[in-house]
Amino acid sequence: MAPLLRSRGYSVTVAATGKEALDLYTRDHPDLVVLDLGLPDMNGLEVCRQVRERGDTPILILSARGAEKDKVAALDLGADDYVTKPFGPEELMARVRVALRRSLGREAVLRGHLTRGGLTIDFDRHRVHRGDDEIRLTPKEFELLTLLVSHAGRVLTHRSILKSIWGSPAADQPEHLRVLMGQLRKKIEPDPAKPRYLITEPWVGYRFADEESELPQR
Repeated sequence: MAPLLRSRGYSVTVAATGKEALDLYTRDHPDLVVLDLGLPDMNGLEVCRQVRERGDTPILILSARGAEKDKVAALDLGADDYVTKPFGPEELMARVRVALRRSLGREAVLRGHLTRGGLTIDFDRHRVHRGDDEIRLTPKEFELLTLLVSHAGRVLTHRSILKSIWGSPAADQPEHLRVLMGQLRKKIEPDPAKPRYLITEPWVGYRFADEESELPQR
């Protein structure tokens, strides 16, 4: 992992244990934390939790654990993305670029306009266009789109989206989100069956993909 990043021009500091990682994080304030959950001294999820308590640096999880519960636990603790081993180097680098854009302040500012491909979102006027055609969204549809765009490239879990849009009582009612996502995709996606913007992380949640972060559905 470290040799790959260094070969692409990144400066990398490696920690062998969770405690060392937390100490280095406090000392160096890195732009990105790439965290392997298989640590010798402590649970990687606990490291994730403590990093998130200390700052908002993006956290990219690498793990051989591919179970849904492991992904959801990490994302709910504040991880920005979760990559299951084995992974291709280009997929990993794409996700690193997305995380670094957020860290370095290049995440979309939700004022003015944002254009991705043929989609244009006017946050000030609450309007969306695909090409020259205006797409009329309901308030909830626009709220969902804005939430995902504000974390572009980051996976948001079903529970976190439900709580943000409908409040804590709705956290265990995923059918609300499925219906709303289906409606939104029908309106903004050129082909709702093959989403370009609203990407599914199976059993975990959704992400809004920009050009570099857009990856094939799995």
